[in-house]
Amino acid sequence: MRVLPFLGSFVALIIGATSILAEEAAVVHDAEYYILEAQNGKVWEVEDGELDKKLAELKEKYGTTPNLIHLMWDDQPFGAVGIPAMQQLRGFETPNLNQMASEGLLFTRMYTEPSCTPTRAAAWTGQYAIRSGMYSVGFPVEYEGFAAENITIAEVLSDAGYSTGFFGKLHLGDIEETYPHNQGYDEAFTALYNQAVSLWNTHAEAANAVVGLKSELLAENRYQKDETFVRDGYVFYIEGEKGGPTREWCGIEAECYRKFDIEARDRTFDFITRNAEAGKPFYAAWWPLWTSFLPEAPKETLQRGLVAESYHKYLDPDVGQLMALLHDLGIAENTLVIAMSDNGPMTHNPPAGAGLGEGPFRGGKGDYLEGGVRVSAQAWWPGMIEGGRIAGDIVHVTDLFTTFARLAGALDHIPTDRVIDGVDQTSLLLNGDGFSRRDNVMIYSGPVLGASVKDHYKTHWLSSSTQALGGLTSVYDLYNDHREENPIVVGGFHFKEPFRRMRARHEMWIQKYPHIPRAHGPAYGGIENARPETVALSEAPEALKNLPFGMLDYIEQLPNLPFDPSGDVGIGGN
Repeated sequence: MRVLPFLGSFVALIIGATSILAEEAAVVHDAEYYILEAQNGKVWEVEDGELDKKLAELKEKYGTTPNLIHLMWDDQPFGAVGIPAMQQLRGFETPNLNQMASEGLLFTRMYTEPSCTPTRAAAWTGQYAIRSGMYSVGFPVEYEGFAAENITIAEVLSDAGYSTGFFGKLHLGDIEETYPHNQGYDEAFTALYNQAVSLWNTHAEAANAVVGLKSELLAENRYQKDETFVRDGYVFYIEGEKGGPTREWCGIEAECYRKFDIEARDRTFDFITRNAEAGKPFYAAWWPLWTSFLPEAPKETLQRGLVAESYHKYLDPDVGQLMALLHDLGIAENTLVIAMSDNGPMTHNPPAGAGLGEGPFRGGKGDYLEGGVRVSAQAWWPGMIEGGRIAGDIVHVTDLFTTFARLAGALDHIPTDRVIDGVDQTSLLLNGDGFSRRDNVMIYSGPVLGASVKDHYKTHWLSSSTQALGGLTSVYDLYNDHREENPIVVGGFHFKEPFRRMRARHEMWIQKYPHIPRAHGPAYGGIENARPETVALSEAPEALKNLPFGMLDYIEQLPNLPFDPSGDVGIGGN
């Protein structure tokens, strides 16, 4: 391909400038970051000096760098928690989560990935999920997952002397290298999949809430020819410690599902208490399953949906206990808590009575619209974050990775052979509104770039509009059109080329730092108490031992299957 001389010089200039800055900063960010750093770096340097003094004083007082807790649950739009007036519209309240917001910092522009698996991968790696290959969602049995070549926040913080614990829903695959205790966590209590498995049991089959799964409850089907198409032996919950064995926990029946969150909460609190009493800094990822597709009686909220009932009965009381525990242990001032949803609500074909609906933005789970990626989020850090603050700045879930590393004194442990999309947002946390170091977001729809945001303007790269297909790029002014319903065309032509250049820089960096593909292999490896039917899932049944291909030969073909965005719809299903 021929490159115009001036364009070649421009690209060389950008590559040269970013290479120098990346060398100085060690962490390699996406290209757009360096555009901002070149214009704001001197101001940031002064801010960092002041922040370092403040953090040094905190360490002097407590003897350790701050503890870090990341609480994340599923499928909630901006305004679901932290804003009582919006809750009145929806028929429930969360007094403890609202108290946390009022005592801390409420984010109005926290962006995630469009669905659950991508967001969780982004939080683990500080990268857009496309970079780790974890952009799509799987269900049992996957035979694939998060690759060992990735570097997680647990590994970075462990190298800095932190105790690290994972407690809750993972949904990043079901192969052995994916397990959290094989990805840097000292201890882990893990739900491998999403909330759909609350229906994968005999109770739900009997109620026709799931169909065709539990053959022992079904009538004999004389037309069935393949008894291996759907097989049993799934593993939903595991536990393990770094370097130790993996064990299945409880089982797969309905009672295990509800017990899981209670056990995860108790283990989280025990982990916090043990490390606080030992005087050791810790990082806890507490990601509860939160909702079940099997409703419970009696109803306690006016909404009566799965969402409201789960807030009222479980999540909000647990958050109250967490804040009380941190105060009782005397470590609240030395502990940062980030509480947030993982993506927008299931607005496409939600289950009846779920209580899932749009917030102020259009769209939901699986969408690159604001409703799919702009979520409820808040930060709580008594004595460090001034209460009652609201931030209008752009923040992305990947920023937690880099911010946590900075607070832990672990920036030197971040790998420098890959792009880290997350930027350090310590200044935003401690200085408040206007101090973000990000003004842009790339929003992927599976493996394809769906939209880009710059400041309060947004362009859609994917569109069924014949005008867009013809190259007449439209933009949305998110302050005046937050539902993305009235694109600006003629009045926004001056945005077309800047957005294209922004995308070109992003894709240039992808060429320089290629993605890591997801890994593939036998499911449920290394489980020492694996049931025979679980082991059989990765082995050929007796009737299939003489096939002209191996039982798992197809695994290598999984990444080549076309991406189906319709599979990315559903609460917890993403």
